Amino acid sequence: MSSAQHLAAIDLLRSRDFPAEHGRSERGSEGPGFHIAELLTSEAFWEDNGTRWQLIEEQYDAERDALTVLLADRWGPPQKFGLASLFERTVAVDFGDADEEIPEPWAQLSSCVPDLHLWRVDGRWIALGVAQWDKEQPFQLLAVVTETDPP
Repeated sequence: MSSAQHLAAIDLLRSRDFPAEHGRSERGSEGPGFHIAELLTSEAFWEDNGTRWQLIEEQYDAERDALTVLLADRWGPPQKFGLASLFERTVAVDFGDADEEIPEPWAQLSSCVPDLHLWRVDGRWIALGVAQWDKEQPFQLLAVVTETDPP
């Protein structure tokens, strides 16, 4: 998928209403107040010794950074938003060690995305991140549109 197609996908997400229920969409996942689009997905790494994994990680970071430049031309420089502490809070909630509600899509993102490039535009948050659920799983370049403020 080209940069122009990524931008078109983000513009489409920005223009769409949010669904009433959580579920899968043609591009990723969605729910009340958010859309997550899987712009690119790599192959899995079941038989990899680590070499290919590192190359693909660098490629996906570069794809995110290139798309960030294009979006920064529209909306200015992004905020860099780390999700590590949010992930710790989410785990604490999951294990009953904390009494806090982490809203979606932030809870989902914190489990697979280390950091986001984030803009606030027209009352919505737009974010880019590189996800990987586990070492053997594929990388994904994600675009997120949400009306829910980061916790």
